[in-house]
Amino acid sequence: MTVKDRQRLDDHYSRQARKQGFPARSVYKLEEIDQRFKLFKPGQRVLDLGCAPGSWSLYAAARVGERGRVVGLDLTPVKGAFPPQVKTLTADLLDNNIDLVAGEAPFDLVLSDMAPKTSGRREVDQSRSLELCRMAWLWAGQLLHPSGHFLFKIFQSQEGEEFIKSLQPYFSRINRLKPKATRSQSLEIFVLGQVFHPDPAHLSIRLQPEGG
Repeated sequence: MTVKDRQRLDDHYSRQARKQGFPARSVYKLEEIDQRFKLFKPGQRVLDLGCAPGSWSLYAAARVGERGRVVGLDLTPVKGAFPPQVKTLTADLLDNNIDLVAGEAPFDLVLSDMAPKTSGRREVDQSRSLELCRMAWLWAGQLLHPSGHFLFKIFQSQEGEEFIKSLQPYFSRINRLKPKATRSQSLEIFVLGQVFHPDPAHLSIRLQPEGG
């Protein structure tokens, strides 16, 4: 596929998202993963980390239905209308204030589409992405229901691969995915951990910050 062909495809996803009422094209990445792995079921509780501008929360709300619950958190206030089963909170995940959503837990599914503001320096962006993934895992590890799933975005790197491997003891399966709606030049992949097996004794050790 040529660069121009890829640009036309990217534009197609963006136009289609606006047409269907989603604020960002990222919804089609989640949709593709959901269609493949059947992530959502009616009545589920979902935590959407880094939820702005809201496409994933809107998609999740439609899939879990009125009996479900979707809680979205982001440093940026989320605008727009959401169905009643969606609750959005403005918070900095790096503050580790898990009490904000502890009353809504446990969650059947924790999502993270977080990505750093890119600097143009590959190593810096990879490191920042990994930091966000570690933070997402800190929340997911404490809030996921046993047998729940964890889906997150990460920029590919050797350190990132080591982090992914460190999650293997906590899930029955780990899948690395690159949906079709992902830009061809992007470093990002999605990682899906299926069927969570909590182990608090090891969790606190594995989640120590780098250098701690």
